[in-house]
Amino acid sequence: MRQVDVLVIGSGPAGQRAAIQAAKLGRSVAIVERQTQLGGVCLHTGTIPSKALREAILQLTGRRDAFAHDASPTPPQNLSIQELVAQCQHIIRIEQSVVREHLQKNGVMLLWGNAYFEDEHTVRVIQPSGHEIVRAEAIILAVGTVPARPPHIPFDDRYVVDSDSFLRLPRLPKTLIIVGGGVIGTEYACMMNLLGVRVILVEARTRLLEFLDAEISEALQYHMRAADITLRLGEQVQQVQILPCGLVEATLASGKHLRGDALLYCIGRQGATATLGLEKIGLEPDSRGRLQVNERFQTALPHLYAVGDVIGFPALASTSMEQGRVAACYACGEPVEQSCPLFPYGIYTVPEIAMVGKTEEQLTREGVPYEVGVAHYRETARGQLLGDTSGMLKILIHETTREILGVHAIGTGATELIHIGQMAIAFRATVDYFLKAIFNYPTLAECYKLAALNGSNKLRLLQQDMLRLAA
Repeated sequence: MRQVDVLVIGSGPAGQRAAIQAAKLGRSVAIVERQTQLGGVCLHTGTIPSKALREAILQLTGRRDAFAHDASPTPPQNLSIQELVAQCQHIIRIEQSVVREHLQKNGVMLLWGNAYFEDEHTVRVIQPSGHEIVRAEAIILAVGTVPARPPHIPFDDRYVVDSDSFLRLPRLPKTLIIVGGGVIGTEYACMMNLLGVRVILVEARTRLLEFLDAEISEALQYHMRAADITLRLGEQVQQVQILPCGLVEATLASGKHLRGDALLYCIGRQGATATLGLEKIGLEPDSRGRLQVNERFQTALPHLYAVGDVIGFPALASTSMEQGRVAACYACGEPVEQSCPLFPYGIYTVPEIAMVGKTEEQLTREGVPYEVGVAHYRETARGQLLGDTSGMLKILIHETTREILGVHAIGTGATELIHIGQMAIAFRATVDYFLKAIFNYPTLAECYKLAALNGSNKLRLLQQDMLRLAA
């Protein structure tokens, strides 16, 4: 039997940070990984492959070049998704080596196999050639999630696929039906559209990405429709079948029939907890395989922690990393401040989207008086140089305190640009900071000053109106 202080199950972003943090605190640490490579979903089927695929497509279709944003996609004929992904393998290999190097440098033991609980402190690591027993004082579960596969959907990983098997499609479909208008569905819809694939996106809600600010969501829908992506909003898929002719047919509850060469089903993900043997230690995941934790990331068993996507919202690689670090500190008895609840979202559609803080809808529901400052990329020299004249950035400003309450952006570099707003909100900056700030010229960061000018002018006019009314 192997004995360690901390055992981490899963080597994705949350598991990596947890293991390294515990090792930094002087504990003996082992990490169990059921796949044959480190990195988890993030590195092999999720974040990194999909973003690398997006970059490859942008390069291939000329969308990286200035003034090429209206160009028609002209990718090579008979191109497969696997060939595109293969172009990005060097990125995945580099990331893998970085992960391995960091774990080894910090003395983290690597154990390969499936983890199965024998008791509350003991885990059996099942390998093809046998098994190994590991006992730990503290255990951190960072097992991530897997795509949901409802039994009524006939997945065959060739015609009907999920977000994992999509990257293994043998050929690029001429028509692709995407079921689910969440982050994964919208990102892949935009990518495939750039390659000349006819995309039909079906979403049960009446708006894509409802957690976004409504104006940004509507702008994305406008861009997608302008690119000839068919949006079937407010529609539900009732049945999916693979036809003898090799096409996939989706029947909607409204009676519509959609046909395509392939169907990507991406509605929800399940916590990867089914094979852990949690029933032996009295832990019961919810209906989606997720574990409930307290503010210290402890499950119902105080020595057993859970972090990352397996605990649900917000299920971002960035927040998972911080959860892993904080949980390891708690597990080792190390004082630690809770993570800042303010975190940014980045969505890699085309154009990309980012947000931080409150949306207009949230502020309205909460009864917070606010004003909006807007800047358009076309107003900046950098926007013109990039060939992006449709991007925009908006800041939400408190009417009386002038504090920045939220920042929302759509366009080139939005996911980078958003962090300036994140810092402003975190430090309770007012719009006056951006009025006085000087930004490099030409940059997209100038949008903050333009939006601040726009918003402060509106506030000034509002104040003048109030004074006139008072008089």
